[in-house]
Amino acid sequence: MGALPLTSALCPAGSTQRPSSLYLPSRGASWTTLRDGEVELRMGDSGLEAEPPLTVHQALSRAAERFGGHTALSWREGERWKTCSYVEYYQACRTAARSFLKLGLERYHGVGILGFNSPEWFIADIGAILAGGFAVGIYTTNSPEACLYVAENCQANVLVVENHKQLQKILQIQDKLPHLKAIIQYKDALKEKKPNLYTWEEFMELGRSEPDTQLDDVIASQKPNQCCTLIYTSGTTGQPKGVMLSHDNLTWTALATAHHVRLTDADQSQEMVVSYLPLSHVAAQMVDIWITMRVGGATYFAQPDALKGSLVDTLREVRPTAFMGVPRVWEKMQEKMKVVGAKSSAVRRKVATWAKDVGLKYSTEKMNSPMAHDPLNYRVAKRLVFRKVRKALGLDRCTRCYTGAAPITTDTLQFFLSLDIPLFELYGMSESTGPHTISRQDAQRLTSCGKVISGCKTKISSPDAEGIGEVCFWGRHVFMGYLNMADKMEEALDTDGWLHSGDLGKLDRDDFLFITGRIKELIITAGGENVPPVPIEDAVKEAVPIISNAMLIGDKKKFLSMLLTLKCKVNPDTGISEDELTPEAVEWCRKLGSTSTRVSEIAGGRDRLVHAAIQEGINSVNEKATSNAQRIQKFTVLETDFSIQGGELGPTMKLKRLVVMKMYKEQIDHFYKEVPTPSTPDNPPSK
Repeated sequence: MGALPLTSALCPAGSTQRPSSLYLPSRGASWTTLRDGEVELRMGDSGLEAEPPLTVHQALSRAAERFGGHTALSWREGERWKTCSYVEYYQACRTAARSFLKLGLERYHGVGILGFNSPEWFIADIGAILAGGFAVGIYTTNSPEACLYVAENCQANVLVVENHKQLQKILQIQDKLPHLKAIIQYKDALKEKKPNLYTWEEFMELGRSEPDTQLDDVIASQKPNQCCTLIYTSGTTGQPKGVMLSHDNLTWTALATAHHVRLTDADQSQEMVVSYLPLSHVAAQMVDIWITMRVGGATYFAQPDALKGSLVDTLREVRPTAFMGVPRVWEKMQEKMKVVGAKSSAVRRKVATWAKDVGLKYSTEKMNSPMAHDPLNYRVAKRLVFRKVRKALGLDRCTRCYTGAAPITTDTLQFFLSLDIPLFELYGMSESTGPHTISRQDAQRLTSCGKVISGCKTKISSPDAEGIGEVCFWGRHVFMGYLNMADKMEEALDTDGWLHSGDLGKLDRDDFLFITGRIKELIITAGGENVPPVPIEDAVKEAVPIISNAMLIGDKKKFLSMLLTLKCKVNPDTGISEDELTPEAVEWCRKLGSTSTRVSEIAGGRDRLVHAAIQEGINSVNEKATSNAQRIQKFTVLETDFSIQGGELGPTMKLKRLVVMKMYKEQIDHFYKEVPTPSTPDNPPSK
């Protein structure tokens, strides 16, 4: 990237004091869909809820003043890691802001950022906010049409792209973007010169000689209850919505979360995180940019091929103190560790099995009741196995391993728990600026998403006899509104200002939150029975280890059926699933007596041994069904696994059910051409 621009010290604007009246929330609307709108902040009388609101500039300038010489960002150039201090970070963001203003960025207009995580991504994001625009992340997997939708919706004046590949998407649509004034490419040399197309160095040079006057005026006019960031929902249920987040949403949620999980400030001991999840998603932004900034932590950038295999190498180098992984990341680690374990000697396997039994028993007991001291067998297992596993994963300094953004199976949670690596589940949504509940070392229950973060509240709306109802949120983390979509606000916020998540859940007597499904995903059979699909899908995946993805079908149908995909290798360049099975899947087939090594040898019932084993697994799930209507009557194995590139999964690996229904309509229709005899204990499904 080259040297980051800096000046010798914080400029006077770093300590600019805005009128105290701006700290007060405006008295008025709890939501707005107007780009220049303001909302009443949900302030409390005491504790974190009463914390004075901050703008992004105030949060960043305070971090620079307090943690000035500490590393803020670190990235690899060749074989070396380069760093940027908090003072340099602050100055770079100001320079970028002056450059955006020079390019003509207008107030409340978007700066779209399309690329993999990097210092330039952060600096463009914060620079856009300081200059009075909206920071808008765009998923790197978006098609040109999807990029057009976002850029048009936020009235983007500037688009920042990573490389030539992403630039091509924008060049295809730029004629349809009347507000667009400039494009900036932050990696690689430009392959061709075009008007209003800049390299990152050229862009930053624009602002270096610009006076601070205009920027300082914009910063001084900003209020904590105004919008500064747009997070576009992944569009799993229709067109993406622009979630408007205020300065206070970002700065207060970062404070409350850091307090809840007890992060340490850099002047005591510096927290370190690895940035690799899509920054267009609120979870990655909150962890990598805002929470880390709040405590003076250091963000290390992974390589663009992190999710294709290089992530563990980066983890081993950085050895982060906190790490956030979506379920698929943990599942991939689990699969790889199982393959490695299977190749170990018989003695090593025996020791590992013993240690995992000890680890699971110890971790489960500790979770439910704090232990006075660690038993001897646990201490031995830790020395022989657990420490070595953590070191191999680069998690030997990591005291907080998180999972979120999609459901995770109990099998994966227990696998890591048995290795003394508790995965702390967190839960939230874009509309709550990320986290709402988080598990932690002293407050964890298996399959629970933890307890509500400090200063926020949870309510279960219209609970049934089991206490299950819609999960609702309250707090200063609740978003401002959907940009230009007033018609969508009625289902998001009720008249009392509670955010309705659309998720079904319950609170136990200790206030741990358990998510049981999504209202919109709930299958209502032709017989009127409500069936939550996720628990059944997870049960099938656990019963049949070769299964990668499972999707239950049955809405308005007479019985349930299921689409299945197998664990197969992924092309590291395209991210598309290949025909070849993973080593773990091949080994599973071998144990059955099957010689299959490819999906095409199994899909559609071609391998009778595998088909029978899958049916056996489904039968075992059916035996535990709470009612006859919740039994799976038919299934088929598809020719290819689901993927982001294939369109079946969203950016955080969430299943796009409506997309899958359309893509595999033919297979689904085939299930229901001939109605089977209902399955009962006396008449089980045929094998």
